[in-house]
Amino acid sequence: MLSSWSTSLNLVFFSLTWTTIAMTYSPLQLEFFGPLFLRTLLYLLPSAAFLLFDLGVPSLSVEIKAQGEMGLPARQRGGAAKVRRVVGWSVFNVMLAVVIQAGVEWLTTDVLRMRSLLLIKGSTWSFNHLPNPWTLAKHAILGLVSRNILQYYIHKHILHSPTGGTFARLHQSWHHSVYVPYSFVASYDHPACYLLYRFLPLYLPAIAFRFHIMTYLLLLALFSLEDVFTYSGYTVLPSTIMLRGMARRIDAHMMSQGKGNFGPLGVLDWVNGTTLGADLVDDLREEMERHDVQERTGRAIDGAGDAAGGLAAKFKNRSKRGKGRG
Repeated sequence: MLSSWSTSLNLVFFSLTWTTIAMTYSPLQLEFFGPLFLRTLLYLLPSAAFLLFDLGVPSLSVEIKAQGEMGLPARQRGGAAKVRRVVGWSVFNVMLAVVIQAGVEWLTTDVLRMRSLLLIKGSTWSFNHLPNPWTLAKHAILGLVSRNILQYYIHKHILHSPTGGTFARLHQSWHHSVYVPYSFVASYDHPACYLLYRFLPLYLPAIAFRFHIMTYLLLLALFSLEDVFTYSGYTVLPSTIMLRGMARRIDAHMMSQGKGNFGPLGVLDWVNGTTLGADLVDDLREEMERHDVQERTGRAIDGAGDAAGGLAAKFKNRSKRGKGRG
């Protein structure tokens, strides 16, 4: 009962907080400061912390790097100067995407006097500013799926295609000038390639289906953390199934100079046969073996069978005793 009350109060406080924010700030301010805050808090600052760890304590960092000493940023080609270039352009690209999104919102609402491209004020749930929970979940799944599909085909058929032209050349000379990734490398690319591959696959579905801005920010937060961890080069990651396999595939993509592993999750690589190394199915199988899922399931089934057998025996004995008394 207390847990239920606590959850209800948290929802009420969250609703009040969001409603206050939505009533206080304009759609343009929300579309600028929301993404800026999340990208800074969940991508730039963690990436900076990981980089400082790699540079400050390399003897400890190398122990948890998947590629060992090769994975240390300062030991790669270009040294400290290259690291500074990667960090500088990564921060620039992140800020560029935030500014472009805010600029599009300004052009739409202030200049053309049209409604916001993302749903910000006005909904069907409490306080008229929060998204319907079912709509939020549906749009979140839609955004996740559409982003992964767009990223796979943009990555494979434009950024790594012989017919990709300027985009392919720029992506190869910028992003793939780093051999082993670290977190800032996720956003290190020519700005045009970054916008095409990182920004548009999330933003276009969001405005096409007019996501609520809270749904958009939720997905932005999720993908920011994904970039931090999957490009970190570390073997110690929060999730043993998804993130560890994704990080291995990104390592293989970078070290092969883009010969495969074009999708973040690896599902479309598995379907289209472009996986390098272990695929998604192998990751799931390995995880099951690591946690002895099959063995535990077998033990649970055997235990349930023994319990059912014991229960049946008890009923049988009672039935016999009842007949004997009769």
